[in-house]
Amino acid sequence: MTTTEQLQMPVARTCPFAPPEQYTKMREDQAVTRVDIPDDKHAWVVTRHEDARLVLNDRRFSSDRFNPGFPFLTAGGNAFRRNEQRSMIGMDAPEHGPARKSVLGEFTVKRINALRPRIQQIVDGLIDDVLATGGEVDLVEKLSLPVPSLVICELLGVPYEDHDFFQEHTSKALRRTASFAERRDAIERVRDYLSDLITAKEADPGDDLLGRQIVKLRGEGTYEHEALASMALLLLIAGHETTANMISLGTVALLENPDQLAKIKADPGRTLDAIEEMLRYFTIVDTATSRVAVEDVEIGGTTIPAGDGVIVLGYTANWDPAVFESPERLDLERGARHHVAFGFGPHQCLGQNLARAELQIVFDTLFRRVPGLKLAKPVDDLDFKVDASIYGLYQLPVTW
Repeated sequence: MTTTEQLQMPVARTCPFAPPEQYTKMREDQAVTRVDIPDDKHAWVVTRHEDARLVLNDRRFSSDRFNPGFPFLTAGGNAFRRNEQRSMIGMDAPEHGPARKSVLGEFTVKRINALRPRIQQIVDGLIDDVLATGGEVDLVEKLSLPVPSLVICELLGVPYEDHDFFQEHTSKALRRTASFAERRDAIERVRDYLSDLITAKEADPGDDLLGRQIVKLRGEGTYEHEALASMALLLLIAGHETTANMISLGTVALLENPDQLAKIKADPGRTLDAIEEMLRYFTIVDTATSRVAVEDVEIGGTTIPAGDGVIVLGYTANWDPAVFESPERLDLERGARHHVAFGFGPHQCLGQNLARAELQIVFDTLFRRVPGLKLAKPVDDLDFKVDASIYGLYQLPVTW
């Protein structure tokens, strides 16, 4: 096996239900490990749960993608600094707080609870179509992608009839195997699309998130077209890719653990605990929480120099045996809400309440209405996204 001193990040998953062996070895060997990253650069990897939460909640580590030391894990990623409008995900205090606060009200528990009837309606309609189709269907195409895509489109005010366009291009932008030019082109196409949509809304703001943001920010005198386009891009990608992949992976996990699925069927009140465990277990966005040190910081006896990139490896943090007993065991009653699958600190996932609601409604409804659901292929034959920045499944063939 490659030694950690020579390890090239990121490492693809080889087992669908476990971190790469190299990641586990890093956590076992030392708190912080120096690794190579694309473009002949290096960074430090933090692998333990306590240290991960420290980095993600400490102002000595910056989220600024324009900082020369920020660690990009795809070749050519550094060139995005010259092309990207600064977005909320790449802001630090004091700039980050007001940007996040401006849209936070759209994702409160109260606001998401008000959306639940509509999410239920969407899920029921899609499952109606699945049952009407009969035979073998691809659950990614028929349910996993459409649910969060429809919800985020309605929330933002993006026409759902354009979903094929943005799903195609966001998928390409997230593939690590795509060239820098392909990824940049994909992102720019989606950004241009959203920019044009926002231009139309500026003349006639509707009662949707983008329209409300235009009215609100204009009233405050802080409205910027490009800033809203960047936020829309972030919310559109994060709002459907992550949840879609968790629906697919969670379905596989439940079907592969029928004893635990039976407990959820018997008591749907357990579903939320099961979701927290599945989020911990899969940690689908395992290297997205990168930072750059803005001053020298010591972690576990190792000094990370100012200006060096830091990668918080959420997958190994969520499988840290010092925090999660027998982490390799999928225990749907664990209720592991202290996981870092949604990040931690000021940049913790803005849409986590929405994601939880969508997952709960999908799992409860799917297994109630399609009790005989089963995989149409063995797990080892499924097409997992080992080449993507967000882990999941390209297809999930099922029957019942």
